[in-house]
Amino acid sequence: MFNYGGYAGRLLYINLSTKEIQIEKLCKEFAEDYIGGNGFGAKLLFDMVPAGVDPLGPDNVLIFTVGPLQGTGLPAVSSRSAIITKSPLTGFFIDSYFGGQFGAELKYAGYDALVISGKSPNPVYIWVDDDKVELRDASHLWGLKTFETQIKLKREIGDENIAVAVIGPSGENQSLISCTISGVRAAGRGGTGAILGSKNLKAIALRGSHDVKVTDIMEAQGLMRKLNEKIRSNPGTGVGLPSIGTIGVVNVVNNLGILGTNNWQTEFFHDAVKIGPESAKEFILKHDTCFCCSIACGKLTKTKKQEYFGASTIGPEYETLWSFGSNCGVNDIEAIILADRLCDEYGIDTISLGTVIAFVMECYEKGLINEKFFEGISGTSPVFGNKTAMLQMVKLAAVRKGVGDKLVKGVKRLAEEIGKDSERFAIHAKGLEIPAHSARGIPGMAVGYATSNRGGSHQDGRPTAERIGLVDINQIKGKGYFQVDVQRMTTIADCFINCRMTESILGIEGITQDYADLINIVTGMNKSINDLITVADRVYALERAFNIREGASRKDDTIPYRFTHEPIPDGPSKGKYLSEDVLNNLVDEVYEKRGYDKETGAPTKETLKNLKLDFVIDELYKD
Repeated sequence: MFNYGGYAGRLLYINLSTKEIQIEKLCKEFAEDYIGGNGFGAKLLFDMVPAGVDPLGPDNVLIFTVGPLQGTGLPAVSSRSAIITKSPLTGFFIDSYFGGQFGAELKYAGYDALVISGKSPNPVYIWVDDDKVELRDASHLWGLKTFETQIKLKREIGDENIAVAVIGPSGENQSLISCTISGVRAAGRGGTGAILGSKNLKAIALRGSHDVKVTDIMEAQGLMRKLNEKIRSNPGTGVGLPSIGTIGVVNVVNNLGILGTNNWQTEFFHDAVKIGPESAKEFILKHDTCFCCSIACGKLTKTKKQEYFGASTIGPEYETLWSFGSNCGVNDIEAIILADRLCDEYGIDTISLGTVIAFVMECYEKGLINEKFFEGISGTSPVFGNKTAMLQMVKLAAVRKGVGDKLVKGVKRLAEEIGKDSERFAIHAKGLEIPAHSARGIPGMAVGYATSNRGGSHQDGRPTAERIGLVDINQIKGKGYFQVDVQRMTTIADCFINCRMTESILGIEGITQDYADLINIVTGMNKSINDLITVADRVYALERAFNIREGASRKDDTIPYRFTHEPIPDGPSKGKYLSEDVLNNLVDEVYEKRGYDKETGAPTKETLKNLKLDFVIDELYKD
């Protein structure tokens, strides 16, 4: 009998080809072994998507999951959702997360996961109202932008309080860097929007009326008070994020000399003050928060100059200020606000798009491509610092026209097409564009990017402990071992689906007792820290096994040539970089601690057995 708190206890399966809808009960052992969120998604994806499946074909699956904390009302851990699928951008495992209301509402509707397969012959949206599950025509919504789609859906259903996840034209056009939008939040990475578009799925709308029960209500209330006190007393969650959000990171990182500038040719942006908190404050209208979160890190900003049409957005977040700002050499924060708004409306990943734009700017300045490459760009030159060219490319990418059709392929594919050694400054890992955290200035991030299962992401390995001085940022040896502890923490956080903003109050350097207390009080399980480490290792190894089954190997556990051969040329971190030999030593540390084969990068048979992943052995060791 399934009697754990925190779970809805059911999984919802929808086949868009056959229109078949199934509901399965959640297995107790499944919950114990994989917890939820990313863990549920990794197991379902491995089981349902065999090697070689076309990510944009009907046989790929799209999995929306929640963890046991969603809908409980616990602060900062109750709202987020995950999307897990095979990425059309990388061809590997991808998990992408978003805040807002969707995760709690999926739980209230009575489900711990929504698993979507097949392909509809015509545009549809999914309507889930507790036990009533319907596929409805979406032809009248096809072609609409994300915010307009959400407004129309809420009016059509007659309830402004439903939760909705949608794609915009970018997803419909199957852009490889398109994303999924819910409210004002984005599941940004890996091309999830293209998966919905390939299935002719415009949106998912949810409404639920079920309660989420916790095992020990008195302990849960005490935990809520404890979390709120930690949030208030922490300088980041209590002061920095509520006042200025992640915008404040711009100054911190630039002062360290590790803010990627002009496609990471340098890492110090002389105009950082123009895109940082000092300038942003002028444009902030109000603070925004996710469901049941007291941090309120979101900032509603609005442009003032007439040329930017009064554009408003929740953000821009630090990553977007970097991607369209310093990385493109642009110092106009209003231009960045407009670029962010366009990406949200059309449904496109700001990290990936800004990276690709910076890449082609460098290619142009180096003479590797000429004006003919930039079809649709008029009256301006695509050089660093040119906000007009940047915005024109954003607009063209959003509708996949002119040069925009090239940009949305992602930087890895584009570099392969351009050639001429442009691959050396194509900034990605495993095909996913690397975000705004220096691999040269933060050694842990170098090995974190290299060994991340999703590729160029700062959500597996984390920069925080090194950046704020908890761990020596200049120490290199041992950072592979250290990042395994961090990856274990982030994996468990993704099984719970905690926001990364909680890492400073729950534990930055690894899994702490606070994580165990969260799961035990809510569910009634009796998980120790070591138990959670085992779950984290199981999930991470399963993700890795999925990638290896798709052809990944040790050769893919690397970072761009620029980061291993070109020292930072100036600024406070001048001279820093990690050579290939040093990086390989750190990767060895990861493999050693995880029990992976140092030649292939695969979990050994012994490791798989110890993690209760015996079913993976035949998949990886067929010979």
